[in-house]
Amino acid sequence: MNRNDNYERFNENESAILFSDKTIRRGFIRKVYALLLAQLIVTCIFITIFLYVPEVKLASRQYPGIYIAALVGTFVLIIALTCFEGLRRKWPLNIIMLGVFTLFEGWLLGSISSYYGKDEVLMAVGITTIIVFSLSIFAFQTKWDMTGCHMFMFVALIILLIFGILCIFIRNRILSIVYSSLGALIFSAYIIFDTQMMMGGDKKYSLSPEEYIFAALTLYLDIVNLFLYILQLINHSNN
Repeated sequence: MNRNDNYERFNENESAILFSDKTIRRGFIRKVYALLLAQLIVTCIFITIFLYVPEVKLASRQYPGIYIAALVGTFVLIIALTCFEGLRRKWPLNIIMLGVFTLFEGWLLGSISSYYGKDEVLMAVGITTIIVFSLSIFAFQTKWDMTGCHMFMFVALIILLIFGILCIFIRNRILSIVYSSLGALIFSAYIIFDTQMMMGGDKKYSLSPEEYIFAALTLYLDIVNLFLYILQLINHSNN
């Protein structure tokens, strides 16, 4: 056996490994988007019920304890799924926890949406859908790697948090519009960032194929926050 034979065998092995990695990554992406689609469908059902069933809207305002319980449950499950690797990788516990989290979040979003006009909510849903679809295509097609910008993304999130605290004490319509626009911009960037983290390949940082629950959770939260900021922006612009 000469060097050329060894070189050819090495190339064949390397190609097999790369093909296997791409196959696993594609399966991982399909699994994430299947979970994400299920979460968004459940959330849209909750929002529709709150908008078009007055009895549910009235019950949510008469019994605020349900909202508080859903809010607490949401935070507990977010901490559990993001901080404890064993929980989010253990099947079927991870699916159950993600499902319960989605139900809590659906109730919260439905309750929040009931305080806005139907046209505003529908417009926010439509705009969010277009933005998410466009940004997802951009993330998959572009050669610009955003996964290396995690520090800048974190700083932007801190600035948004400080800005939000400022808006609590200073009631101003223009300031609220700027804040909502900034929030929508930051979470649009997070959609690209988290999508590329899921893609892997030649990206600087990527998620393990075993982290499909974490990937679905982060993308879902990005979309939810984008929707809420767009909804606020539409409301402040109209009023």
